[in-house]
Amino acid sequence: MSGLPPYASTGQRVWYYSFRVICGVIFFFLIAPILVIIPLSFNAENFFTFTPEMLAFDPAGYSTKHYQDFFTNSDWQLALRNSLKIAPVATILSVSLGTLAAIGLSQSHVPFRRAIMAVLISPMIVPLIISATGMYFFYSNPYIPIPFYGKLELPFTLTGTYWGVVLAHAALGIPFVIITVTATLVGFDQSLTRAAANMGAGPVTTFFRVQMPLILPGVVSGGLFAFITSFDEVVVVLFVGSAGQKTLPWQMFTGLREQISPTILAVATILIAVSVALLFVLEMLRRRSERLRGLSPS
Repeated sequence: MSGLPPYASTGQRVWYYSFRVICGVIFFFLIAPILVIIPLSFNAENFFTFTPEMLAFDPAGYSTKHYQDFFTNSDWQLALRNSLKIAPVATILSVSLGTLAAIGLSQSHVPFRRAIMAVLISPMIVPLIISATGMYFFYSNPYIPIPFYGKLELPFTLTGTYWGVVLAHAALGIPFVIITVTATLVGFDQSLTRAAANMGAGPVTTFFRVQMPLILPGVVSGGLFAFITSFDEVVVVLFVGSAGQKTLPWQMFTGLREQISPTILAVATILIAVSVALLFVLEMLRRRSERLRGLSPS
């Protein structure tokens, strides 16, 4: 069924269909590389190109050996374990700090909240190489300046440590949590918290019993974005990590530079499948959030 009204003019009809054609071309331009990577990951040969057997759809030209190499190779499995150890912890920190920051900045009485918001979401705006360089110099400096005291020397540095990478990824994920939770709080009825306070509920009880159930879709959405950011990030971990914290994207980057292997295509296909699944979950959460806030019919 066409979305145009029956009284639409010829110019409106031309723009209506032209706009959809332009969107379709852009969509194909973005999706085409993915459509190439997926079949190449099943190449029976160690090439990054389509073989004659693959073009002829010969079963002999397809194989799952690159997926088997990913699940049996010790280097790939170490990188996968590191990613699964770093990303969840960084996500928990991002969700905890980002949710509290969003709730605090949603209060109208907070001074300079626009400036604070700009500072907190700056990791999304600043080029990643600049953020990585700044984190490296900050982590490698054992001295912390303290006003009216001087410098406090730490007995350790965070460079090349597990917690250093986790904190760096948490800093990159916090802006996503703040934005999604803030968007959810736009339709939040503040009278509910006042009613809970009048009934004798404390701030902690009000948060977990009243606010959290309503903003939970935004919190989970921000957590998924933070997880994806941490799981796919490679620039920062190259600066602040060490060989012991080599993550999956780092291993893929190393494989492209030092040892070109089609296993990278298999890993990329797996990451694409995971990203599509997470985006599907985000869409379900978005619709649930709109229903809870009365923005869409149930």
